[in-house]
Amino acid sequence: MADPNELLEEILGDVDGILLFSPTTSYYERFVDADVEVVVVAGENDLDADPFVELPVEFQDVYDRVRFGIEGAMEQDLLDDGDVVACVSSVFDEDLDTVSRVRVDADATSGVYDLFANTRAEPDVLRSVLELVIELGKKGQKGQPVGALFVVGDAGKVMNKSRPLSYNPFEKSHVHVGDPIVKVMLKEFSRLDGAFVISDAGKIVSAYRYLEPSAEGVDIPKGLGTRHMAAGAITRDTNATAIVLSESDGMVRAFKGGSLVLELDPEEY
Repeated sequence: MADPNELLEEILGDVDGILLFSPTTSYYERFVDADVEVVVVAGENDLDADPFVELPVEFQDVYDRVRFGIEGAMEQDLLDDGDVVACVSSVFDEDLDTVSRVRVDADATSGVYDLFANTRAEPDVLRSVLELVIELGKKGQKGQPVGALFVVGDAGKVMNKSRPLSYNPFEKSHVHVGDPIVKVMLKEFSRLDGAFVISDAGKIVSAYRYLEPSAEGVDIPKGLGTRHMAAGAITRDTNATAIVLSESDGMVRAFKGGSLVLELDPEEY
């Protein structure tokens, strides 16, 4: 019969780095003198840890949490392709209780770090919009595929580079994209043409906007249509982030700085 300690050694042995997700001070201090790189991944650097990766939202799914931490560490050149890391996080309570052994694959990055890092919009706002678009992708509009475009952040510039297609139902309102009731409204409005414009703080500024930035020089993957071109162009000309649901293939894509930074299948999320 295998010795449990030996099995655990196989998981933790010969790793190139350790990622600690939101550790307590006492837990972190136990790793300070480790022979490998120890990276703290948390919402705030209360421990004054170095190196540190900021976690903008507390991902409930451990897979998303670990993926973000690894991509953030790679972005800071703390991990390299092929490295093996032990990721220590909490699942059942506040204590760190779960360890994952992961091999870093530079070709398998999801873009989730690029989506949330260095953005004007509040991370929770981006998270709410992404979850809404994913849900739309799964269920569609009354069972039918639907396309949608949400432009988040830098709303003043986005409004200046767009025009209304119809009456703006949110013109005098102060509703927030994270409100469950508002999400139901947005799903209904998504069947109509035009983009949604959302402020950095999550206020829904407008619906039914026709984006008018020049598409010249915007490079998007072949096969994507005008909705994706508009998303790329508006994020190139402003500091906004655009999240698109494709009606044709059902994929969710995000654009920042004129480039595609995230692509995912709602059915796998």
